[in-house]
Amino acid sequence: MLALGSEASIMNTSRRRVVLALGSTMLVPLVGAPAFAQTASRADRAFEALGRRWLDRSMRFSPISATTIGDHRYDNRIDDVSANGRNAGLRFTRDTLRQLERIDRTRLSRANQVDAAILENTLRAQIWQTETLQTWAWNPLGYQSLAGGALYGLMAREFAPLEQRLDSAIARMELLPDLLRKTRQELVPSRVPTPYAQTYVAQNPGLKSIVSGMIEPHKGTLSVAKQARMERAIAAFNAAVDEHQAWIESTLVPAAQADFRVGAEVFDTQLGYTLMSTMPRAEIRRRADAAVISVRQEMYRVSKLALAGRAGAPATPENPTPEQQQAAIRAALDLAAADRPARDQLVETATAGTEEARRFVIEKDLITLPEGPVRVILMPEFQRGYAVAYCDSPGPLERHLDTFYAVSPIPDDWTEEQTVSFLREYNNRGTLDIAVHEAMPGHYVQIYHSNRYPSTLRAVLGSGSFIEGWAVYAEEMMVQEGFRADDPLFRLTQLKIQLRTITNSIIDQAIHVDGMSQEEMMRFLTETAFQEEREAAGKWRRAQISYTQLSTYFVGFQEHLETRAEAQRRAGAAFDLKAYHDGVLSFGSPPGRFARQLLLEEPIQ
Repeated sequence: MLALGSEASIMNTSRRRVVLALGSTMLVPLVGAPAFAQTASRADRAFEALGRRWLDRSMRFSPISATTIGDHRYDNRIDDVSANGRNAGLRFTRDTLRQLERIDRTRLSRANQVDAAILENTLRAQIWQTETLQTWAWNPLGYQSLAGGALYGLMAREFAPLEQRLDSAIARMELLPDLLRKTRQELVPSRVPTPYAQTYVAQNPGLKSIVSGMIEPHKGTLSVAKQARMERAIAAFNAAVDEHQAWIESTLVPAAQADFRVGAEVFDTQLGYTLMSTMPRAEIRRRADAAVISVRQEMYRVSKLALAGRAGAPATPENPTPEQQQAAIRAALDLAAADRPARDQLVETATAGTEEARRFVIEKDLITLPEGPVRVILMPEFQRGYAVAYCDSPGPLERHLDTFYAVSPIPDDWTEEQTVSFLREYNNRGTLDIAVHEAMPGHYVQIYHSNRYPSTLRAVLGSGSFIEGWAVYAEEMMVQEGFRADDPLFRLTQLKIQLRTITNSIIDQAIHVDGMSQEEMMRFLTETAFQEEREAAGKWRRAQISYTQLSTYFVGFQEHLETRAEAQRRAGAAFDLKAYHDGVLSFGSPPGRFARQLLLEEPIQ
């Protein structure tokens, strides 16, 4: 759900955190083998040099993101979010684009043609978002991601000895009050949409929990002098967070009255940058509307199986009326919803589901798997309020480190009715399907394959639609291969979640372009898509603070289905599913059209 969350933004608020400005002087090969062969063209060498310069300089502009990717030269620094820092980054981006445009791409290797196209897309997106969209002036959640990521990225994984990471954390805590101060200078409260401010006011206090939960408990491992420095840094940081919270509550929230809907022009421009697909908004809507009908028909067929022989079950005729179809699907889904985990057992349920899926993948030999396990954790407090779950994989320079499958806990202030609504949606079967999506063989496995591809540039600029599309494809593929074949309620639950994928793409454009209201969206999701009230309400919040990301699931899913169908058609009886999966994932995480072109040896377009 890797935005169960990303807009192509320098300050990305997505949980998957697709990084656009990172680098290292100690990189794995920037591009694929063809560019490093003895016969590499002058154009390939020029592109390789340009890519290295961009990665290295981008890291200097984004040390917080550099930590995430695995370049730790600047772990004791933070990003400069002031106008001076932003303008310096913009000049660098424009200069890089000019140099890229001078390279003859027809003389590049196929791998470098793809990377050049992805890099150009990124550069143009950054320029547009900085100059035209000006996210720095109205999106506080980008600053929140930086502030929290500055410390969380240091402490979540053991990439270096604890004392070294604590030294960096102390240095960053000393610098973060200035980042919060500059945030207040750059944000224009009247331009901030209300839901962004509401989410920000809830997330900001979570910054202190990173310190109390991940840094402060290790104070005793330090020398007396370093303990004193840590105590001073913590006190100053906590005071700065409190000061910032007071500003958010007293200044930002009251003034944040801007419309969160972005309109057709902004939506379509961002959609192009997000997807890099040939599928325009109208085509996405046409396909999604048709898919809603076909998936609901399949849900009715499966519901008939689940309800067969049950006392009091609604009628399930061969050719149902719309009312009969709705009643039957709802009755069957109620059976699945009744089998749900305890409020405090979400992590345990997700862990068990991941293991069940892993055993099935091994038994069927569906894809090459990572050697290590994925760790299921409670979602960090500073990241809650956007998605129910996400997969947090290590950067391409630290592939040996842990992957986290983060699950959001039920908020303490939810009523019993709200809790039951949530657990009906994320019942035992629903949680199992999410484990397939997030971990096995979804995001965890796909990112493992992606990190094996030798292009660091491509890894840094991974396509959200390819990544999310694979995870949705994995859900469908597992069922087709027989996962829980004797359990029609699991297939029904999986179809319901697939329907969520489809309706995500519909509400994405319907809300931001067509003006769909909250009431209309709630009715559409709870009735047409059978979502529980808590799930639909959460989706309204998420749709308000993002745009185009919700389209990545369905578009990427369609691209994966089409690529597999064409590969299967060409191979005929010789088609091997595992070989196909390993093959299509062997090119990193490029946009779907490029993965197809590379796999099927089609021209790079």
